[in-house]
Amino acid sequence: MADRKPVKVTEEQLEEQRQFMREVRALPQRPRSYFVVTYGCQMNAHDSEILAGMLRDMGMEEAHDRENADFVLFNTCCVRDNAERRALGNVTWLKEVRKRNPNLVIGVCGCMIQQPGMAEKIMKQYRFVDLAFGTSNLYRLPELLCRTLNSDRAVVEVEDEDTIAEDLPVRRLRQDAAYITIMYGCDNFCSYCIVPYVRGRERSRDMDDILREAETLRNSGVKEIMLLGQNVNSYGKGLEGGATFAELLRRLDDMDIPRIRFMTSHPKDLSDELIDVMRGSRHILPQFHLPVQSGSDEILRQMNRRYTREQYLNRVRALRDAVPGIGLTTDIIVGFPGETEEQFQDTMSLVKEVGYDSAFTFIYSPRKGTRAAAMDGQINEAVATDRIQRLIALQDQCQKEAMARFLGQEEEVLVEGLSRRSDKAVSGKGRHGVSITLPGTEEDVGQIVRVRVNEIKNNTLMAERL
Repeated sequence: MADRKPVKVTEEQLEEQRQFMREVRALPQRPRSYFVVTYGCQMNAHDSEILAGMLRDMGMEEAHDRENADFVLFNTCCVRDNAERRALGNVTWLKEVRKRNPNLVIGVCGCMIQQPGMAEKIMKQYRFVDLAFGTSNLYRLPELLCRTLNSDRAVVEVEDEDTIAEDLPVRRLRQDAAYITIMYGCDNFCSYCIVPYVRGRERSRDMDDILREAETLRNSGVKEIMLLGQNVNSYGKGLEGGATFAELLRRLDDMDIPRIRFMTSHPKDLSDELIDVMRGSRHILPQFHLPVQSGSDEILRQMNRRYTREQYLNRVRALRDAVPGIGLTTDIIVGFPGETEEQFQDTMSLVKEVGYDSAFTFIYSPRKGTRAAAMDGQINEAVATDRIQRLIALQDQCQKEAMARFLGQEEEVLVEGLSRRSDKAVSGKGRHGVSITLPGTEEDVGQIVRVRVNEIKNNTLMAERL
């Protein structure tokens, strides 16, 4: 894929979309309620917040569930095959709902639609879908929906541009915590990954735009922001003035936002500058998501990860030297084409050596259009299933050992909600990213509470208030 310059959406283009919002609101036969179904990562979740913000500005209220909405929009993921199949299965289910509500409008958007030919395939095989658009078209939802409501034919629009749109309306899921996308796309082209083909090439937002958004969130009472990007460590590429992710974090740390988190990081781009910023920061939380994918040098080479096992472990050691007790999490793929039992054992030994707080583990899933999908040595499902079960068992043990370091220690918890097990307890995330349950009521939601950890239950720390 050739390098392409990002396209920044102009104020004139945004005003045009606002005009379409007004046109939708004025339509006598328009949806009065919406429901957005989200699949995939935090970036998709934040995209859904923006989609919901635009729908709200078009005069719609959020429905309690899909069955009672006038407009249902599926924001899809295609990184894993099962996410794609789940999305299509749920879209099919809405065909029955439409029999009870003939005016139901159905839309599909996101990464799955951005795949070449997928939008046309959806519209051909799922003729009850009214609207389909890709990741580059997100800011044009008002225009596309307006066209849909004024036409008897389905509307399909998939642009092939790497866009950046600022100042879009957002309906945030939480008032105490918020996402900020700092960059889009990916230039790494890992051999198993479809993201660069559906999210485009790397493009960073201007630092001033990010800082302005963060300041607005801080002033509104947000206590925690999570910075998002396919590879946040690459932030700044193509921007004037030599902006880096470390510099952005330094500037945000000076703004006195209580808690700052970020994901995801690529190990090959984890700089000493970034580690130094974390060492001296006041507000960047002591946690780091650092996907390793495999512990075998040969598998890492086949994956096009561009680091070795030892280089990865060096970064882990540097992080732990700079931020003692830092919470480390990771992603791991088993059953990559050609993976031998010995190479799988390399992954197992790395997991033992690092001792992650938690790990997202996956069986390799071939994605059409990626190099790995055409590789020889595709792993038998039974073998891959056996390996991931062994890996999960090992990681469960490592997690118990990692969590033991919190016993008797003080932590700060941003309370997210009532505990599912008791109406006299609340739960949230500690500074290291671990779930913590403590005594409390609904009044504590959105507050930062100091606690002392006194027990471990499964994957959760139990604590008393201080």
